[in-house]
Amino acid sequence: MIRPPLSRAERRRGERLGAQLRRCRGERSIVEVAAAAGISAETLRKIETGRVPTPAFFTVAALAGALGIELDSLAEGCDEAREMRTGR
Repeated sequence: MIRPPLSRAERRRGERLGAQLRRCRGERSIVEVAAAAGISAETLRKIETGRVPTPAFFTVAALAGALGIELDSLAEGCDEAREMRTGR
């Protein structure tokens, strides 16, 4: 099955998710957070850099748990309209 290409908005949303995860990770290493979430460090690196702009829900949920953040706050941080309103 061939997957249709992502839209520009979907790619930007993935970039915002990655940036937000990087900020939340802070000084913790990629390896540490990835292990806590049960994913590979390479997967987390790809998500943080936007190379995986649409990670699976359970991957995002595991990362949120490992970082101690709510899924709602991650979703809000990926909202382009909110970003434009607040300038963040």
